[in-house]
Amino acid sequence: SSLRALLVVLRNCDPLLYQYVDGGGFFTSHGQPNKQVRLVWYIYAQRYRDHHDDEFIRRCERVRRQFILTSALCGLVVVSLIALMIWH
Repeated sequence: SSLRALLVVLRNCDPLLYQYVDGGGFFTSHGQPNKQVRLVWYIYAQRYRDHHDDEFIRRCERVRRQFILTSALCGLVVVSLIALMIWH
């Protein structure tokens, strides 16, 4: 996945940020959700733009676009369900 690839790049280019967002436990059952949410907000707020690694910036942009697309699709589904409930 794009998020997994982002974490691999992050581990190599910025180990402190990798630990800050619980990169090692991100996809495990013992992962720390509050730290994982930090990565989501880091990407959402585009704080990666000042990062020194171009590959990391590209990966963050890709993941951010996927987050936005997924959010838009979820919103469309919710609106569609509400419309179906109103019309039936």
